[in-house]
Amino acid sequence: MTEGIRARGPRSSSANSVPLILDIEDFKGDFSFDALFGNLVNDLLPSFLEEEADSGDGHGNVANVDGLANGHLRGQSTPLSSAPFFPEVDGLLSLFKDACKELVDLRKQVDGRLNTLKKEVSTQDAKHRKTLTEIEKGVDGLFESFARLDGRISSVGQTAAKIGDHLQSADAQRETASQTIDLIKYLMEFNGSPGDLMELSALFSDDSRVAEAASIAQKLRSFAEEDIGRQGAGTAAGNATPGRGLEVAVANLQDYCNELENRLLSRFDAASQRRDLSTMSECAKILSQFNRGTSAMQHYVATRPMFIDVEVMNSDIRLVLGDHGSQPSPSNVARGLSALYKEITDTVRKEAATITAVFPAPNEVMAILVQRVLEQRVTGILDKILAKPSLMSPPSVQEGGLLLYLRMLAVAYERTQELAKDLRAVGCGDLDVEDLTESLFSSHKDEYPEHEQASLKQLYQAKMEELRAESQQVSESSGTIGRSRGASVSSSQQQLSVTVVTEFVRWNEEAITRCTLFSSQPATLAFNVKAIFTCQLDQVSVYITEGLERARDGLSEAAALRERFVLGTSVSRRVAAAAASAAEAAAAAGESSFKSFMVAVQRCGSSVAIVQQYFANSISRLLLPVDGAHAASCEEMSTALSKAEAAAYKGLQQCIETVMAEVDRLLSSEQKSTDYRSPDDGIAPDHRPTNACMRVVAYLSRVLESAFTALEGLNKQAFLTELGNRLEKLLLTHWQKFTFNPSGGLQLKRDLNEYVVFVKSFGAPSVDEKFELLRIIANVFIVAPDSLPTLFEGSPSIRKDAQRFIQLREDYKSAKLATKLSSLWPSMS
Repeated sequence: MTEGIRARGPRSSSANSVPLILDIEDFKGDFSFDALFGNLVNDLLPSFLEEEADSGDGHGNVANVDGLANGHLRGQSTPLSSAPFFPEVDGLLSLFKDACKELVDLRKQVDGRLNTLKKEVSTQDAKHRKTLTEIEKGVDGLFESFARLDGRISSVGQTAAKIGDHLQSADAQRETASQTIDLIKYLMEFNGSPGDLMELSALFSDDSRVAEAASIAQKLRSFAEEDIGRQGAGTAAGNATPGRGLEVAVANLQDYCNELENRLLSRFDAASQRRDLSTMSECAKILSQFNRGTSAMQHYVATRPMFIDVEVMNSDIRLVLGDHGSQPSPSNVARGLSALYKEITDTVRKEAATITAVFPAPNEVMAILVQRVLEQRVTGILDKILAKPSLMSPPSVQEGGLLLYLRMLAVAYERTQELAKDLRAVGCGDLDVEDLTESLFSSHKDEYPEHEQASLKQLYQAKMEELRAESQQVSESSGTIGRSRGASVSSSQQQLSVTVVTEFVRWNEEAITRCTLFSSQPATLAFNVKAIFTCQLDQVSVYITEGLERARDGLSEAAALRERFVLGTSVSRRVAAAAASAAEAAAAAGESSFKSFMVAVQRCGSSVAIVQQYFANSISRLLLPVDGAHAASCEEMSTALSKAEAAAYKGLQQCIETVMAEVDRLLSSEQKSTDYRSPDDGIAPDHRPTNACMRVVAYLSRVLESAFTALEGLNKQAFLTELGNRLEKLLLTHWQKFTFNPSGGLQLKRDLNEYVVFVKSFGAPSVDEKFELLRIIANVFIVAPDSLPTLFEGSPSIRKDAQRFIQLREDYKSAKLATKLSSLWPSMS
């Protein structure tokens, strides 16, 4: 476009120049207005620039050139110059006018062409729309044709499929007919002479076609047996037709199948010895057609070395029981069973790999193998371990007793349960290995509770015999002693022992552990636990009751000794001295028996606490799931321990009697008639309590120290309260034997102060109150006779006891106190 414009542009500035001719094609494509404008003026402007350059000397004013802009000069003009400064302006104007004119003409041409094109496009669009409508109608018709064609194709396909099915069915029928013909031919061969298998086809004697022969033989035998069955049913209905049946064929087929099965089993055994798994697998697959392969499975399992090798069984016994003649222990048996069962599990695992590779139904073979292991190998060793003892004549404790059998049973059961889990992990098919394992111990578990209780009784009897033997040995080693001393020593050697009760509990804990192991159902477990715990309760009850009774025997013997040495008043001095010495010995025996009984009571309490804690921690949770079991056991525990409580109560009463007897003896022997009626000889009074009081308090402090240690809580409070009341009554009775003067009254106050201080250690408020009242009553010996009426004005409740004390005053008669007080206290008259 640029070249065309340049070729057609004018070459000079003359006004007569040929006008520029523009073409529409110049505006198509990559049109540029700058390029068009440049090409229009390039023919005129170069000449102007050349002339300006020639008029200067090479050093002209640059500003004159630079000042050219938009066709005129921006610098100063020279008025003297007549020639125009820009002579090409007229040419450019003419050129621009021509170009504008031509551009207008071109626009008109373009507008005309556009109108023409619009009309043509409208015409073509209408034609196109008409064509599209016709095409759509044609496409719809084509779709309808395709739909009809698809329906016909589908119909033809279905017809072809039916034809194919008929052809396939016909081919199958033809094949079946061909096979039936062959089967009939083979059946006729087998239905020849009985026992004649020599005339059979080569198929039945070809070792390379054993699988085919076995399949055909099974089909023939099945068909023949069904035919005989139908004939039998027809005969029974009276529709039998005379004729020869297939009995011969059935017999010959049975013989052939047996012979073929034996032949395959022989080949299977030979391959097994060579470890030829492929041949074994082939034989097993063929044998699976005979009774589902049961004979092959059982034959394989039965020929395993662990079932037929006698040395394996002997090795098992040696591994578990040790050398012949040695007494096996549960721990050794546990280790032996663990080792044996591990070896069995490894063997079964190896056999499982072979069975999986050989047999078509490995799970069934594994079930037979595991069942054989448990019923033969495991049962064999269990029979050696678990010889059930007789309850009528059980083995002695020296031989292990019933406990050894129970421990062996627990160990064997636990280890065998672990074996069952391991075998289940290896694989045992549909066999319920856990149930089968339980059945191995069913006879033992049925009689387990009776054996457990019998074992606890046997252990208890053995322990009692051991304690009696120890007591007898200690008694014999102590030498010859006095009769009274010997009684206390004999009793002390059989004191209760918390260690023994702890041992009872340990036996029971072990029994409960076994009971939990053998009892899977909560109801059965609760029943057995209750029976075993009741057995322990009976043992503990008998043991602590007998211990308390033995301690009571010591108290009774001491009481008998005291009664033996009670003398009358008219005896010689030597006899009295001997009796006093014997009384001291009896008192020592009584004190020793008191302490022994308190020790027994303390150990009894500790033993009961141990049993109760054991019940709460271990037994309760096993009984709670069953309604009523926990409450029944609590009631039985209360009943069992009530016997011990009764024995303890009687013993504590005897202890009080023993203490009171000794206090009475000390008061009688130590209290002098002058203690409370000292003469007024001017000697300074002794501010200490009387010797009898100090002896009594010292004795009580010494002997009751064991009671403070042994008794607790309400038992301690009740015992000390009873003892304090008895002591108060004894002192009242004792003081009734004396006459008091004012100095003696003061002495009595000192004695009472000593007693009051002592009994405060009892912690019994009622006892403290009684002794405080005694201190108040003792004032009747100190005050003047005239002050007696006003002494108890504020305490009328003690007036009766005060009246008795007033009668003990030395001046009671001389001061005529009875007359003076009769008007105030009528009860004294």
